[in-house]
Amino acid sequence: MILNHLKKKLIKKNIKTNSFIHPTILVFDSGVGGLSIYREIKKISPDSHYIYVFDNEAFPYGEKTEEFIINRVFEIIKAIASKHLITIAVIACNTASTVSLTKLRKHFSFPIVGTVPAIKPAIKTTRNGIIGLLATTATIKSKYTKELINQFAINCKIVQLNSSTLVQLAEKKIYGKKPSLNKINQIIKQWITMPEPPDTIILGCTHFHLLKNELKKVFPHKTKFIDSSSAIAKRTIWLINNQIEIKFSNEKNFAYCLSINKNLRKLRFVLKKEGFISLKQLFI
Repeated sequence: MILNHLKKKLIKKNIKTNSFIHPTILVFDSGVGGLSIYREIKKISPDSHYIYVFDNEAFPYGEKTEEFIINRVFEIIKAIASKHLITIAVIACNTASTVSLTKLRKHFSFPIVGTVPAIKPAIKTTRNGIIGLLATTATIKSKYTKELINQFAINCKIVQLNSSTLVQLAEKKIYGKKPSLNKINQIIKQWITMPEPPDTIILGCTHFHLLKNELKKVFPHKTKFIDSSSAIAKRTIWLINNQIEIKFSNEKNFAYCLSINKNLRKLRFVLKKEGFISLKQLFI
């Protein structure tokens, strides 16, 4: 476990340890899709202190400009860092990661882990060489995504599909509304009706992880679904364990949103089930 590993490091430095202090992991997303990444990290490190931040005021990010996303994410992370000692930040949003990581890493001293389309794992998985990238408009258009494809997928055919509707369906699922398989089928119909459909689908948005069961029902039986949640979790813990100086917290897990509204009633209950004892409003 991560806490035991860190305790050993502290003992070697003759620093007293306390079982109630933990590294603080900040997980950020435009909505609740980032909970899929949080869950994977928590499997490895259940004792860490978690802060979950979602920008429900500007959600969804998929159709926003790069300039807006970069500035927005920067201001949010800066606001959190001014209030809490952050050990590591995870940008659990493909859209935000593909455009804002450079600025974030230049400004903040703590490590920042991004979430980007899992191109390389998909290439290793595909059997027919046709890979579907399911993502937001901003992720597909980003320079980072294009570079990943040009660098690693020259021998594969990458078909791309953006859908803000799928993002909304995933968000509503967290709030308790069952996703419509008919709507999902209409969105991905152009792939299914191809002479040879993609046999491997990259879930290029953390919201889509939440729809994996529904997507499996509408795609051909042997279709493989690739996401980066497990790799992100392992990378996050590795970076914490290998930090020279680690910031600790004795706080409880809690969440921040950018806007308090009536839709949060159900979400408060969901967040409590996920381990977040309170939901606060963040002002930037």
